[in-house]
Amino acid sequence: MPLLPGAEPLHHDGGEVGVLLCHGFTGCPQSMRPWARYLADRDLTVSLPLLPGHGTRRQDLAVTGWQDWYATAELELRRLRERCEQVFVCGLSMGGALALRLAALHGDAVSGVVAVNPAATLPRIQGYALPVLRHLVPSTRGVTGDIAKEGAVEVGYDRVPLHAAHSLYDLLRTVRGELPRVTRPLLLLHSRVDHVVPPSDSALILERISSRDVTETVLERSLHVATLDHDAERIFADSYGFITRLTARKTARDGA
Repeated sequence: MPLLPGAEPLHHDGGEVGVLLCHGFTGCPQSMRPWARYLADRDLTVSLPLLPGHGTRRQDLAVTGWQDWYATAELELRRLRERCEQVFVCGLSMGGALALRLAALHGDAVSGVVAVNPAATLPRIQGYALPVLRHLVPSTRGVTGDIAKEGAVEVGYDRVPLHAAHSLYDLLRTVRGELPRVTRPLLLLHSRVDHVVPPSDSALILERISSRDVTETVLERSLHVATLDHDAERIFADSYGFITRLTARKTARDGA
């Protein structure tokens, strides 16, 4: 099946610090590629996979589920762990939820988490209706393209398959229950205005995690797809600073 423009995964062999980046629901690596290249240019080993069912046509997404998306992220984490001394996990929207689950389940194998507008809920009425509605209506309007920057475009599906949305609902419910198990350092960046994931999702995550090293940044000039928006360079620079701070701390501790 041909890929949408920019949907190709990206893998870069760099130094001994690895970074896994996970894109959002109905999106593809295109939304994360500038971030991945920024980190690769600084000699980090980078993995930006294409999650199953994404980057082709929405019918392919309809026959996948959250277990498929998570399995791909987990496989890439294990591959990075085989090559790198430290691995950080980053994600946008649903990708942020996947990153948090990796941190919850893999503990010290994850050196830190960077989450941008991470998803933690679906609207309650919509979530309750999905088990029935998905058998009656195949899809609903898409959620891609929430960007303030003129001329910036997110590549993804213009419709959301409701079978996949129901699986997303199950994923987010699962991740909410696992948040207290997240103990790794966290950099959480969220837009003040977001038409896809409400800022209250970030507040919920911050309330429930057990991490002690937490940095919250509010993005004033971007909407949901902040990695392609006005605050993109800040996200890239802050994430790199977060990674280098933690790697330097570990190096100093190991040398003590």
